Amino acid sequence: MTTTGLMTAWESAVLDGGPADGLRMKVADRPQVIQVAYPCQVDTPPDGMRAEALYIYRRNVRIKSEPLRYGFDVASP
Repeated sequence: MTTTGLMTAWESAVLDGGPADGLRMKVADRPQVIQVAYPCQVDTPPDGMRAEALYIYRRNVRIKSEPLRYGFDVASP
């Protein structure tokens, strides 16, 4: 449920390109950006530290029907 008490409408989405190419999911409220993180192996990490590779996918607003499409942003940090 949303903060207004209304039910959230979930839509199908698929990621195009990049390391998560073809990944399918359900999203709410048509987010503009989806962030995908992959854990990295860290040699002798300090207590509680972890590292993740971060990838950004941006919604293709030209596609109006389901599944929503998100394209890999090659300029991801």
